[in-house]
Amino acid sequence: MTVLTITLGVFLIFETLNIILLYFFPGSTKGNALGVFKAYEASKQHPELHRLIRYLINWVAGTKLIFVVLLLVILIAGDSELKLLSMAALIITITTFFWRMYPMIRQMDRQHQLTIRGYSVTLGRMIGLLIAGFALALWLSIQ
Repeated sequence: MTVLTITLGVFLIFETLNIILLYFFPGSTKGNALGVFKAYEASKQHPELHRLIRYLINWVAGTKLIFVVLLLVILIAGDSELKLLSMAALIITITTFFWRMYPMIRQMDRQHQLTIRGYSVTLGRMIGLLIAGFALALWLSIQ
């Protein structure tokens, strides 16, 4: 089993766990669930807003599910070149977190809108390490 296959497989497992959290435990503070956002709990006081948020949560979960299944197909049927390209695509697309989402969550953190203080920094570091791990796996695979 190659470094790319192992790295992609571990990522696939983590994303599958995130899908489970989003579909079945959206209020959790683990993974990609929304319990860390104070606005999630507050939205329950406004049924129309909470329905929209639940809809968007399920949309994200569904999108992640499509992504995970495609990644599984690549792991099962893809050759080394496709796995290399997939890893490069993951690095590029995950990096976009820092363009749009990170500034937003940093602002929410500064304005005390998160249930866990400093969560934005922790999340930024985790995603940065994920990207670095992917880059290392890519580098090791082309050596």
